[in-house]
Amino acid sequence: MGLITTFPIYLDRIEAGIQNPVTNYEVVKDTPTTLVADAHNGMGMVASYKCMTSLIEKAKNYGMAMGAIRNSTHYGIAGYWASMASSKGMIGICGTNARPSIAPTFGVENMLGTNPLTFAIPTDEDFDFILDCATSIYQRGKIEVYARIDKDVPAGVVIGANGESKTNAKEILEDLVKGEAALAPLGGIGEDLAGYKGYGYATVVEMLSSGLSAANFMKALSGKDEQGNKKPIELGHFFIVINPEFFMGEETLRKTTPGATRIYTAGEKEYLAYMERKDKGVPLGISVQKEFLDIRDRYHLDYHFPFEDE
Repeated sequence: MGLITTFPIYLDRIEAGIQNPVTNYEVVKDTPTTLVADAHNGMGMVASYKCMTSLIEKAKNYGMAMGAIRNSTHYGIAGYWASMASSKGMIGICGTNARPSIAPTFGVENMLGTNPLTFAIPTDEDFDFILDCATSIYQRGKIEVYARIDKDVPAGVVIGANGESKTNAKEILEDLVKGEAALAPLGGIGEDLAGYKGYGYATVVEMLSSGLSAANFMKALSGKDEQGNKKPIELGHFFIVINPEFFMGEETLRKTTPGATRIYTAGEKEYLAYMERKDKGVPLGISVQKEFLDIRDRYHLDYHFPFEDE
C-alpha cells in the first residue's frame, strides 16, 4: 500500500506547496508525561518518529506517556509508531485522523477519515502483537489497488450519494474526490451488521487526534479551500506509550496463541511477509513500476530498477 501512495500523497503535495519536505517539529507543550507538538505541515513520519522517541523516554521514567501532534501530514504506516514502543518492551497505541471519506451510519456524505486505531504489544514470539486497522471496511488505498487491476469492490463497502452500494473501483475513486461516494465504517452500510460500531470508533479517533492538540478535524481536513483550491490538510495524530514494568512487568504480556496451530495473531502475517521480502524484495505490479519509472525520469534521477531487467 505504501508504495502506491508515494506520488499522490507526498510528491504531488510537495510540488503543490501544501506540504513541506523539511519538517519544522516544534514542541508547544511539554510535561513529564505528555507533550503536544506542531509539525508545521512537514513530513508526518518525521514528526511522529520524534514524538514517539520522546514518549518512550518519558514512559521509561514515569510508566505512561501520551503525545499529540497538530498541523501534520500523512504519517505512513501506523503500526510502525506503535511498534517503536513494543520493540522496547512497552505497549504502543496510536491513531490519526484523515481526509473525510467515511459516512456516518445512515448518512451518505463523507465526514470522517478512515482513522486507524493501532496497538502494539510485546510478545515472546519473533514478532510482536500488532493490530493496525482502519475504522472503515476498506481504505482508499485498497480501492486504488482494485482500480489498478480492474476489479470490482465488494458490495456494501462504499455508499453512493443516493444510498446505493457502489462497486466500480475507478468510479468510486472519482466520486470520493467529488464527494459523491463515501466509505462504509467497519460493519458496513446501515446498522444490520453493526456499522455504528465502526462509526463510533472512527469518531473516537477523530476526537483524540484533534481535540488534545487543537488540530483540524472532519471537513476541515478536505485539503481544499472554499474556492476549491488546494490547501494544507493539517492532520492530527495521538500516541500513547505504556511501560508494563510499572504494572506487573513485561513477562505478564508474553502469552500468545500456541505455535502448533495455524491461527494467526495480529502482526504475524506481516512478519512472515517481511521475512520473505527482506531478501527477495517487494513485488511490484506493472502500473506501480511505471509510476516509479515516471518519477525517476521526471526528476532526472540516475537510477536503474531491478525490475527493468526482468
